[in-house]
Amino acid sequence: MDKIIIHGGKRLEGDVRVSGAKNAALPVIVSSLLTDGWNVFHNVPDLADIGTIKKLLTGFGAEIEGDETLRINAGEITSCEAPYDLVRTMRASILVLGPLVARMGRARVSLPGGCAIGARPVNLHLKALQSMGAEIDLHDGYVEARAPRLKGATIYFDISTVTGTENIMMAASLAEGTTILENAAREPEVINLADVLKGMGAKIRGAGTDIVEIEGVKTLRPVEADIIPDRIEAGTYMIAAGLTGGDINILGCMPGHLDAVITKLKEAGMEITPIDGGLRVVGNRNITSVDVKTLPYPGFPTDLQAQMMVLMSMGGGVSVIKETVFENRFMHVNELTRMGANITVEGNSAIVRGVSELRGAPVMATDLRASASLILAGLVAEDTTEISRIYHINRGYEHIEEKLSSIGADIRRVKG
Repeated sequence: MDKIIIHGGKRLEGDVRVSGAKNAALPVIVSSLLTDGWNVFHNVPDLADIGTIKKLLTGFGAEIEGDETLRINAGEITSCEAPYDLVRTMRASILVLGPLVARMGRARVSLPGGCAIGARPVNLHLKALQSMGAEIDLHDGYVEARAPRLKGATIYFDISTVTGTENIMMAASLAEGTTILENAAREPEVINLADVLKGMGAKIRGAGTDIVEIEGVKTLRPVEADIIPDRIEAGTYMIAAGLTGGDINILGCMPGHLDAVITKLKEAGMEITPIDGGLRVVGNRNITSVDVKTLPYPGFPTDLQAQMMVLMSMGGGVSVIKETVFENRFMHVNELTRMGANITVEGNSAIVRGVSELRGAPVMATDLRASASLILAGLVAEDTTEISRIYHINRGYEHIEEKLSSIGADIRRVKG
């Protein structure tokens, strides 16, 4: 099994370019199931999850060409089943359910897997499709959905759900009548998908607000579109600059997607200024402890909570990090404690008392963002950090060790 080895204490300096966003690319790729013909998507990241969704679509009969520029033709769908072997590794696989039912009238999708950071039930997706007239059955770990044609409906999400909003937005694009999504997710990735669907001919209003209206059409056409840059990857490198007292130009990011992150990092003592094509981030080794509460967008993202915890571990006081999005997202705490962090978990809050140094140690990644937090800890830790189970990092960060090496980190991947 591969490992990442880091010799910490190096100041990071230079330019690093942000890749396309995984959480935007996945639904956009899936949206090709709604059309007959070649869709073209640019800025697609090279990630394990992208490989999984490509295999899934190929299994449906889609033709796929290319990598960073991806061409997909789902004109001939020969299967409507998403098997367990693929779906179990990635919760976003549930996104195929809505488009398949909308276009083909049926779908059989395994209940999804992925990072073990909370229940993240698919019941909101299923309830919404039932409201649109789909018959839903659960058999042997599979969701079976059928509908001659979905009907427009008013749907209220009890919890703001990104994949739920995306799934039903895609389904509603080919439904009969108008669908209104209330308490819809507002994330930039949702807006990216809406823009792609509108390019296909969908009639969508309100994307980026909590009420989205979709007027269904009979057919959609292929589109050429870009994937937005990854705001979570950008935030991770921003925190790396803060931890190492570095000076990094983060290129290709969209600062407007990072307002909450920028605000908190400035409070922690970092200098962040716009530059042509991105942000310049300058760290301050005298890190100020700040409190953080994760919230749906535009709040502070849960996907940066673990990384922020590392920064606060080196702060000059005490910070409280409250996790409100997922109920099981503190699994990185034990590993950070092994490296010398002083963190106490109380319910959905972590009390982080700053320490003077972290120490390298053998640690194990438990999920995607926990992997990133351990890499950040290794960058600032004394001596050597050895991170195992790094297959998680392959799901969400494109060539992270090469990018960090290019700006001064002593990091390498060792084949197991």
